[in-house]
Amino acid sequence: MQIPTFPECDHDLVKALIHLSDAELVDQLQRSPKDGKYFTAIFCRYSPVVYSLIRHSARSPVQAEYLFAITWRHILNELGGIDLARLQAQTDKASPGKTSPGELSLQAWLIGITAAYINQAVLPDVEDIHYSLKAAPPPLWCYTERALDGLLPKHRLIILMAQTFEWSETRIAAYLQAEGDRTSPQAVSTELELAYQSLERAIPEDMQAIYLGYPLAIVPALAPAAEILNDSDTSDTSDTSDTSDTSDISENTQGSLTIEFDESDL
Repeated sequence: MQIPTFPECDHDLVKALIHLSDAELVDQLQRSPKDGKYFTAIFCRYSPVVYSLIRHSARSPVQAEYLFAITWRHILNELGGIDLARLQAQTDKASPGKTSPGELSLQAWLIGITAAYINQAVLPDVEDIHYSLKAAPPPLWCYTERALDGLLPKHRLIILMAQTFEWSETRIAAYLQAEGDRTSPQAVSTELELAYQSLERAIPEDMQAIYLGYPLAIVPALAPAAEILNDSDTSDTSDTSDTSDTSDISENTQGSLTIEFDESDL
């Protein structure tokens, strides 16, 4: 399997960070968790290394792409809490004279965490994987998933039904009604539009600029976080006063919304 290339690495927002060291990128990622460009810059810098480790560990290209994505999701989660001072001290001790004092060996850390994650990852069968690397590169996928986690439970549910399962509004309404929610297909259409608006606001501005082509100046502000999916309250408390144009959000994020989840979580 050939190591893929990613057009986002040539985006101005990412190229502007090329002069930053690994330690500076990690520091900025931790200081600005609502900005995705720092993680994207790290991804662009080290995706060939990570992919080289992964491509020999999967039985098929589809599984390799999915493992690549969930590995970077794991890396993002770990980077948010990594102790830079401790890691730098370990680097100095492990490689005396090979690095400057305090220099962060992020590559060594990434290799170690990737190898450990590969060994413990349990991959679904190919037919059960709904992920496309081309449609949703890991940085976009990770931050879209985080945005989904912040939506109202009902909004997250109907987006996943519409995008991942490609259910019609009639089928979504039938499922909701079977669960005791008397929502008509027409109401599902309205709710879905509100859900896409909330999702668009929740995706970081710089990620929209990098991946969806929206200029930073016109991207709506971030939406406040809401309840998690398994919250028992699925009543509609959305603010419908937002009139921003979201006509392209479902098309632009197609592929990045293919999040795997258990039906018991619905």
